Amino acid sequence: MKFNAVEGNRQQLDGGAMFGNVTKEMWKKWIAPDEKNRIPLACRSLLVQDNGKNYLFDVGIGAFFEPKLKERFGVFEEEHRLLKNLEALGISEEDIDGIILSHLHFDHVGGLLPPYGETPRLLFPNAKIYLGKEHWEHAQKPPLREGASFTSEIIELLRQSPRLNLVEGKEHPDLKGLVEFFYSHGHTVGLMLSKIEDVVFVSDLIPGGPWVHLPVVMGYDRYPELTVKEKQDFLEKAVAKKTRLFFTHDPENPWAQVSQDSKGRYSAVLS
Repeated sequence: MKFNAVEGNRQQLDGGAMFGNVTKEMWKKWIAPDEKNRIPLACRSLLVQDNGKNYLFDVGIGAFFEPKLKERFGVFEEEHRLLKNLEALGISEEDIDGIILSHLHFDHVGGLLPPYGETPRLLFPNAKIYLGKEHWEHAQKPPLREGASFTSEIIELLRQSPRLNLVEGKEHPDLKGLVEFFYSHGHTVGLMLSKIEDVVFVSDLIPGGPWVHLPVVMGYDRYPELTVKEKQDFLEKAVAKKTRLFFTHDPENPWAQVSQDSKGRYSAVLS
């Protein structure tokens, strides 16, 4: 089995929103902001190759936004960087056999669409698409505060697609032996996390290294205290099992393990 971190289009978001109630004096030491208070964020995918099959875990934000929304969400690259970087690995979009989506927020699924100006369609034509059933049902009528994180165009295309497969529980028959699933609800209902061998694709439960620290959660989380509890439960096991974490949003580092000091504080250790 082979793992690759594949960069997609980057974005820049308000640092205060990304770090919740952490003061700027603290978080600016972790990720430096620009003059508009925005911090750079990766929107990367995990490529897993196994037995001649190619699987993508999330597909990043893509380049589908119209100019006004590109400016709002800090997406400044015109081309679809995920496709370009897959091509650099010798993989075309037709070569992808499966796409596992952690959830439907646009910065994790926008890469399903072609760049702005092209006819909207689902890319990766030969890939089955896997998504947690509970989150799919939640996304049909999301709460008002979370609604802006979804793109109705993608949801409608998925609704019409025979390639969408909804996942319940720890396994899906197509992926048995490759992926074990578990779920989180603090960031959004039914966030689906994936365990592949000793790697966990942690998605927005832990966006990057600074968020390993338990009290640090995003302002975008629906239930921040639940996120803290879910992180604590997960990190206890991750330390004991020496789990590798894959970060989608850390601007520098896709990979880390977790350490715990004598006071019980967790931190990311680059791996």
